[in-house]
Amino acid sequence: MQATGQGLLFSPMVLGVIVRHVNSDASTIAAVAVLDDDLRRRMHAFIRRSDRPVTRDEAAASVGISRKLAAFHLDKLVAAGLLKAGYANLSGLPRVGRAPKVYEPADIDVRVSIPPREHGILAEILVDAVLTETGGENARQAALRVAADRGRRLGESERERGRPGRLGAERALTRAGEVLERYGFEPARDAPTLLRLRNCPFHPLATKAPDLICAINHAFLAGFLDGLDATPLQATLAPRPGACCVELGAEPPPGSPPQTPAPNP
Repeated sequence: MQATGQGLLFSPMVLGVIVRHVNSDASTIAAVAVLDDDLRRRMHAFIRRSDRPVTRDEAAASVGISRKLAAFHLDKLVAAGLLKAGYANLSGLPRVGRAPKVYEPADIDVRVSIPPREHGILAEILVDAVLTETGGENARQAALRVAADRGRRLGESERERGRPGRLGAERALTRAGEVLERYGFEPARDAPTLLRLRNCPFHPLATKAPDLICAINHAFLAGFLDGLDATPLQATLAPRPGACCVELGAEPPPGSPPQTPAPNP
């Protein structure tokens, strides 16, 4: 937590384990909550360190509990998506009946961040920029091109999925807000045709290279509006402390009274 001219800002809290493409939704939070139990957390760590599937007996012995109690906790970890279960005869010796149940880590990442962060998107943009940079552009230009293309594809995908028809400014902002909420921007409708983004999903990297990261963010959001075919809207760079550097809005019709945005909290 730090003091600023705008009041108190709380540093992000990251709970470590990382589910891919999920931004702190209910299933992700539930997966982390399962690890609040010390026995489950220790068994999960033991299984992750093993180089082969682990039996119930082995998991139970690793934390000093009964096989029956271990089975209860292991099945909780499976239900949360953190482990996967199967049956295998690890000894290789002939046996009568079904092979014992075994557990191994699930191929997932689980991350809960408060406030939301999307460093993966930024990393993918930068990697694609390096891989596709042409002789006629520098690294920054390549990153902005890739960011705009990625945003445009997102907008086109959402338009194809929702088929909203022609979008006026207010409907376009509503649709944009619904999508950007999923990406951690924490949109707030501060006026009928103004959408402010309360959170920067690329923080704290944005504080290390604000000119570059904010330009990438702006290109991404402008491309998103283009792909959404939200022609009445524009993405504008409007940096504010503790918030996203871009806001989405529409130019008011000529002769209309100016809109007064809601004050920052």
